[in-house]
Amino acid sequence: MRASEIRSLFLKYFEKNGHTIVESSSLVPSNDPTLLFTNAGMVQFKDCFLGKDQRAYTRATTFQKCVRAGGKHNDLENVGFTARHHTFFEMLGNFSFGDYFKKEAIHFAWEFITAELKFPKDKLYVTVFKDDDEAANIWHKQEDVPLDRIFRFGEKDNFWSMGDTGPCGPSSEIFFDRGEKYSCGKSTCSMGCDCDRYLEFWNLVFMQYDRSENGNLTPLPRPAVDTGAGLDRIALILQQTDSSYGTDLFQMIIGQTAKLTGQAYDSKAELAVSFHVVADHSRATTFLVGDGVMPSNEGRGYVLRRIIRRAIRHGKQLGFKAPFLHKTVSFVVEQMKDAYPDLIEKRPFIERVVLAEEEQFFKTLERGLSLLDEEMAKLDRTKTLPGEVAFKLYDTYGFPQDLSAV
Repeated sequence: MRASEIRSLFLKYFEKNGHTIVESSSLVPSNDPTLLFTNAGMVQFKDCFLGKDQRAYTRATTFQKCVRAGGKHNDLENVGFTARHHTFFEMLGNFSFGDYFKKEAIHFAWEFITAELKFPKDKLYVTVFKDDDEAANIWHKQEDVPLDRIFRFGEKDNFWSMGDTGPCGPSSEIFFDRGEKYSCGKSTCSMGCDCDRYLEFWNLVFMQYDRSENGNLTPLPRPAVDTGAGLDRIALILQQTDSSYGTDLFQMIIGQTAKLTGQAYDSKAELAVSFHVVADHSRATTFLVGDGVMPSNEGRGYVLRRIIRRAIRHGKQLGFKAPFLHKTVSFVVEQMKDAYPDLIEKRPFIERVVLAEEEQFFKTLERGLSLLDEEMAKLDRTKTLPGEVAFKLYDTYGFPQDLSAV
């Protein structure tokens, strides 16, 4: 099942069950100074959860573009090295604003996963917050999930909040057992292990509280439901790939990038990490610039600049000696234009912005590499670059410190 089919099936299922389809919001949250980027599907509904926004519907469903590359939720440094971390990703969501709660939310999730997507039940596990007996009983008695497949975890794993303040509550997650092949091999490997065997792909958040700046939890006027289901992770499971980079969400982008480099892509080779970083960061760059974020030295623009420069550094590993990211941006537009048709009109602008940033950084790299070569020539056989030289390269010329490593 292609990613586009998963999106469509999800929206149709929840529309059939009384949910209004709502378009994805911008990656730049509107009127919300607490967030750097839209990092979850519920962001655009924050005031609905707080009871400040009364809409014509009490049930909604979306597929939402998200970025986690700064602030509380930051996956940037993991990207390329794991099977499941991304700066940009899409979250499928269904939401209830004082309408249904735990019973219905759990039923919708289980029915969609097992009846619509046809996930085998014997591969599924669920988790609940350690004190949430209600959710555990619903999973067991209503949906017939065996007790030995229901795990309880603490606040770190099963209590979700959008940020340091705002709507929050206990959560219940659904995991897929990918089998021994993806296990870390430890005798203790089980649910809760951080390896790639047990993949969390669905998160039900039962919004019950509003967290204040001093940490106090105030019950919300109407308990609500926020679902986050990772499109890339569902695609990974259904398409039976080793990582989300093997799904159709990434393969066209990676394949076209490989043609530009003249090198074949091999998911097991050392260069695979760089292919993955370029593909992921091309997606984040495309959507961030498309939503009005410009490279700069502060705030959102600084995060975007870091993403672009990290992509360029990995592009150099692939053999690119001149700007290339503006070209991979066009691959992203081609891949995503059906789901996000606004990208077609924005493509020329995005490409110009990215090219200008690339040209500036390539000049920085050239100056930095020249100075680095001069300093390296002065070194003795230890070839250890003095810290003050590395700092000067970074502070004065913006030369990345990891490229100064000898």
